[in-house]
Amino acid sequence: MQNLDGRNLEGLPAREAALKMLDAILRRGQTMDNAAQHAKSLPPADAALASAIVGETLRRLPDIDALIDSATRLPLADDAKARMVLRLALAQKIGLGTPDHALVATALPLVDGGPRKLVHGVLGTLLRKGVPAIDLPRLPQAVYERWTKAWGPAVAAAARRAIVKRPALDLSFAKDDDYPLGTALAPRQRRLDDSSSVAKLPGYDDGGWWVQDLAASLPARMIPAAAKRVLDACAAPGGKTMQLAAASHDVTALDRSESRLSRLSENLARTGLNAKTVVGDVREWSPDAPFDAVLLDAPCSATGTFRRHPEVLYRARPEIIAQMVEFQAQLLLHAAEWVRPGGSLVYAVCSLEPEEGEAQIDAFLAERPDYRLQPAAQIVDGVTPDARGRLRIVPGMIEDRGGLDGFFAAHLVRSGD
Repeated sequence: MQNLDGRNLEGLPAREAALKMLDAILRRGQTMDNAAQHAKSLPPADAALASAIVGETLRRLPDIDALIDSATRLPLADDAKARMVLRLALAQKIGLGTPDHALVATALPLVDGGPRKLVHGVLGTLLRKGVPAIDLPRLPQAVYERWTKAWGPAVAAAARRAIVKRPALDLSFAKDDDYPLGTALAPRQRRLDDSSSVAKLPGYDDGGWWVQDLAASLPARMIPAAAKRVLDACAAPGGKTMQLAAASHDVTALDRSESRLSRLSENLARTGLNAKTVVGDVREWSPDAPFDAVLLDAPCSATGTFRRHPEVLYRARPEIIAQMVEFQAQLLLHAAEWVRPGGSLVYAVCSLEPEEGEAQIDAFLAERPDYRLQPAAQIVDGVTPDARGRLRIVPGMIEDRGGLDGFFAAHLVRSGD
């Protein structure tokens, strides 16, 4: 039941939180995880609903905005509250199958004291006409143009197909496995279609595996088996650290976030793997001795993770990408000093921007002629290194097997004995 002003309406708190989250993401550039703080006081089911509503909104935002514009005489401002509320309501209809009466009833209280009549009228018009499914949503125009220029129209089209598909759940294993579920696409890896409850999967309490997208597992596989002392720079949350420890390397895990390193330590404890953890900034920290190999999975725009984090399509504006490029260059130059002669430096980013991948490595090699590219091996069928041996993963690769996050990785070797 509800009182006269609608405050006790079932499901309304989740929608109120979703409105605040969407505003935080689109106007203030927050990540979904940070914006989810607006839902932290809600029961878990309501918090999950709020995140689901926002996620579905972001996945189809250009098309939802076009629907709204088709039903208004004058265009609404991009950040107008009425547009935000309409976006959330239509996303529930399209992405979650919410009944018409429920989405109208929970939308109108969000604009109490404001353009309630406008919102009611637009929703009524669109619902009567019939809201399309939008199974192939458009990318934001700037992103579409950027990716089409970089990778071609087929990759941009594959990204449109991928954004509305729930990514598969990938597990990495400490040892060769005979896991009873899923499909193996690489050694010590399984892909599961159902990711509804990780903690209920076989072997969770035993710690023999951890969740890690297959693409994210590939850079650690590029570290030579003979490398004894290995540094995992920017290590948290720890998937690559656990891979390296499971491969019998002597691992040092470096990260500037003490809280994230604490979670990494918890993951190590759960899996029974060992690594030395160090709190420090790559640009300021110095090791006691050079390493046989350094893995630098650098902070980046994260545009390759758009299937799981659709907000990156709106956060990763050109100025953000430019800032990340500068930051990555600093990290690379510092990390390069910690590799012994003849040792390896593996650089990786979960980005679909060539400035953060191919161009970044070209600039590094121009500045550091004592390094050369070592061609990567093919690990996953359908994921082939480029002509220079760099690993570039884009939408459309192994699409028939669930696809991958966008990624770039390059193996560099320092000259010397």
